[in-house]
Amino acid sequence: MGANAVVRKQLRQGRHDVSEPNIQHATDQPDRLVGRGDGIEVALVTGLSGAGLRTAAKVLEDLGWYVADNLPPELISQMVDLGLESEPRIDRLALVMDVRSRLFTGDLDWVVRELDSKGVRNRVLFLDATDAALIQRFESNRRSHPLQNDGQDGTLTEGIAAERIRLAQVKAAADVTIDTTSLSVHQLRRKIETAFSGVDADLIGVTVQSFGFKYGLPMDADVVCDVRFLPNPHWIPELREHTGRNPAVSEYVLSQDGAQDYLQTFHHLLQLTVNGYRREGKQYMTVAVGCTGGKHRSVAMSEALAILLDRHDDLSVRVQHRDAGRE
Repeated sequence: MGANAVVRKQLRQGRHDVSEPNIQHATDQPDRLVGRGDGIEVALVTGLSGAGLRTAAKVLEDLGWYVADNLPPELISQMVDLGLESEPRIDRLALVMDVRSRLFTGDLDWVVRELDSKGVRNRVLFLDATDAALIQRFESNRRSHPLQNDGQDGTLTEGIAAERIRLAQVKAAADVTIDTTSLSVHQLRRKIETAFSGVDADLIGVTVQSFGFKYGLPMDADVVCDVRFLPNPHWIPELREHTGRNPAVSEYVLSQDGAQDYLQTFHHLLQLTVNGYRREGKQYMTVAVGCTGGKHRSVAMSEALAILLDRHDDLSVRVQHRDAGRE
């Protein structure tokens, strides 16, 4: 079984709970994973202002990293210690540093050495772009460069040039360098996911959530389906007290006219939607399945739908029953 298959199998357990053209990897960097810091990974994120640092921070946060923005380098070691001692423990810590902090000189060598001494696995991500691209981005946002007023002329070009000089050392030592000049936000997300997700970047997390319409739509639902067209087991005395997870209730719901056709059709619709999500760089989807009270029909259909989705190797599926038992 391949590594990705193992990860997918692990992600599926406990399902029920009520190098590309613009990316470069340093090949001579040691694998830094020994000693006391074993179990925590640190990403040091830096680069040119306007090259996409905020986007990178958001992507890493979506991937489950704890992100600290604009942290002075002198506090990095203390932040790692806090992560190691916190409860629950922080396993992945992303630290974004740029020239907004006057304490950041562009020298991260000593930071890397200190993390190495702690046995902390760490990588440096550097975001770059051409001068023309950076100037266009700053002008379109009507922002000034952090170093623009430090030069003699106070021009944007001068600020970018000064920043390049200051960050030349860290760029040369970076483990991952991404040129964002011609990348869309979605393309940048894909590259960061590929480098830092820790699992297959194509893996999409799908939450199938049953609910009752009388209690309101789930606020975070991406796709909603309505199974109130099926006969309600509530009116069958021997089924009323059970939820849709009960085999008798599930069999009753799924054996009704149109139930299987609806299940298969909705499954196909979700396949098309997942493909679109992947193209757009989205990693999570919440599918809400509703009936009147969220106890019988929606629960049975959610369980059946999750079984179909769980057969896809590129999906990590979990089931939630929001309103089962709420009555």
